[in-house]
Amino acid sequence: MPVDDPLKKLKDAIIRGDVPGILEGCMSLSLNLGASDIHIEPRRNNVEFRLRVDGVLRHIVEYPMNMHPGLVSKTKLMANLKIDESRVPQDGRISTWLGEKEVDLRVSTLPTVNGEKIVMRVLDKSKKIPTLDQLGIVGRNLKLFQAAIEQPNGVVLTSGPTGSGKTTTMYSAMSYVNSPEVNIMTLEDPVENQMDGLNQSQMKPLIGYTFASGLRTALRQDPDIIMVGEIRDKETIDIAIEASLTGHLVLSTIHTNSAVETITRILNMKVPDFLLTSAVNLIIAQRLSRKLCPDCKVKTTPSNNAMEKLKEAFKLFKPYEGFDMDLFQHPQFFTHSENGCETCGGLGYKGRMGIYEIMTMSEPIKMAVMKGMPGLEIQKVAQSEGMITLEQDGLIKVMQGITSLEEVYKLVKE
Repeated sequence: MPVDDPLKKLKDAIIRGDVPGILEGCMSLSLNLGASDIHIEPRRNNVEFRLRVDGVLRHIVEYPMNMHPGLVSKTKLMANLKIDESRVPQDGRISTWLGEKEVDLRVSTLPTVNGEKIVMRVLDKSKKIPTLDQLGIVGRNLKLFQAAIEQPNGVVLTSGPTGSGKTTTMYSAMSYVNSPEVNIMTLEDPVENQMDGLNQSQMKPLIGYTFASGLRTALRQDPDIIMVGEIRDKETIDIAIEASLTGHLVLSTIHTNSAVETITRILNMKVPDFLLTSAVNLIIAQRLSRKLCPDCKVKTTPSNNAMEKLKEAFKLFKPYEGFDMDLFQHPQFFTHSENGCETCGGLGYKGRMGIYEIMTMSEPIKMAVMKGMPGLEIQKVAQSEGMITLEQDGLIKVMQGITSLEEVYKLVKE
């Protein structure tokens, strides 16, 4: 190991019993590996340190239980939490510099039977907001998304489970439209990335400052574009739709599994179908797929069952302008290396990208919604209009050698 290896520094700090060194080592290693979360978990006889890298938790190292109270106190001190309170969960924030990088960490403590568990969400401020195509939004999807966020009004919704990259997609969209001529306001809980040119507001539900009340206030601030962190209830969706119909572009996220399910969810919130179809411009469903390590990925031959699945998935596929039909005629499939390499740290995967399903509210889809057609039928209408499903977008990226069949079907199996 090189002398400046962050894992070696962390292990050396544990051997010395250097609590500040352990905490700094945790943070430095998380940046080095591109981790999104730090987990410090007390067990019965020791404390386990794990990192979430590319969506997967990795065991890193353990340290003796007798060091844990000191590390908890140091973390709470840095996060402005109550050091003498260990009976209830606490949330805080650490802003610090590690070398030349400015880092924000969202800190959460939780009492467990073995002591307090600490989880820190790592926000590397030196990282630039990715562009839309860097996210993995390409071809037809990219044109539809750009057209929707260039509109002066309407609602654009991004859906998916927790940790699927919805907020990053919203930041990339705001970065695309951000200019001195546009007043962009955000209502977030919490504010994850601070961007120049945006007016970002942190929600405080405990004092009644919620997404709904914040949205009402934002409309009095002469906005052009409003980003609402999440649509959670009828009140928020009602105000968002009202804002869109009075000349504002509203961006938000919602917890559903597909674009069609988003329509069902909104209708279940008692939003009239004519308002939904008038206000919503675009619905996105997304997942985050691990990318195969370019240095050690292995060419593979898919099974007959996988090829049948592939044919079934593209039965209703309509190739868009610029689509490379050679992908179908000469498909190439890769999988991850069993032992990985130095580049990927032995995992076979390095980095993540999105797979997307983007549904634009076209006239046929509006008519299908107004007629009360079931979700499966609306899905077929959307595909006949050229919508690329999550499965199809993932499989296209498989045939391009970006990810693996196993990874895509793990994400879209529902």
